[in-house]
Amino acid sequence: MLKSMTGFGKAECQLPDEKISIEIKTLNSKQFDILSRVHGLYKQKELDIRAMLLKKLERGKIEITLTVDQSNTAANYSLNKGLAKKYFDEIKSLSDELQLEFENDIIPSILKLPDVLQAEDRELDETTWEQVQLSVMEAINKCDEFRAIEGKNLEVDFINRIGLILGFLDQITPFEEERIDKIKTKFRKDLSDVVGNKKIDENRFEQEIIYYLEKIDITEEKVRLKNNCEYFLQAMAENQSNGKKLNFICQEIGREINTIGSKANDSEIQKLVVQMKDELEKIKEQMFNIL
Repeated sequence: MLKSMTGFGKAECQLPDEKISIEIKTLNSKQFDILSRVHGLYKQKELDIRAMLLKKLERGKIEITLTVDQSNTAANYSLNKGLAKKYFDEIKSLSDELQLEFENDIIPSILKLPDVLQAEDRELDETTWEQVQLSVMEAINKCDEFRAIEGKNLEVDFINRIGLILGFLDQITPFEEERIDKIKTKFRKDLSDVVGNKKIDENRFEQEIIYYLEKIDITEEKVRLKNNCEYFLQAMAENQSNGKKLNFICQEIGREINTIGSKANDSEIQKLVVQMKDELEKIKEQMFNIL
């Protein structure tokens, strides 16, 4: 079963005093690469969240955002009076220096300045964390399901393309038989042009032809290519996603296709080789996104 490394999952957790939102986005990457944006109170659990992501999602570029909405609750804030007064004095001094009219009704603006209002520190109790942890796991599971759906679509595409490669491979056989006759005819003509028909030693000619045909024989390559394609399909059907393994098999498939092309010595076989390469390249392009 294939899984894509592209995924998305979202979950929410409604607590008595706040609502927690968790979003997870994943993209392809060779390693486990995580970018986390976690609300201050829950940063102490960032290692736990990271472990949950690694266990389920395994690999990829993973971005998790955990936000807290307290808009419907009255959070406890303390006023930093000393800082607020300093802001007030500095603003008044700047107004005097620039000879601008100073507005006394500036307090609401000062309250919006950094660190003037500070939320009181509070401890994260285990009961709250257990609820949030369940929602984090829900978002992870949804992301994993998204990956599985994307992987299924890629699996269908890969099966079709491997089928096309095997189809092109089967089409090589009739051209192989014609290739032998073409090679014999060409060699006899070239030799005849040089020494004449009467001076050709037929036994030696047949021996040389056999030696040459053995060098360009592609039977073994065809067998290995077929076996590798079948192995690719088997690995794809395994329970776990095998992106790295499938990538190695693709390399072996490409090696056999290239060898067939280099030994072909026939324009029709070369055309089939080009088509096989084209299908394999399309598989490789998508392979980077497989878990």
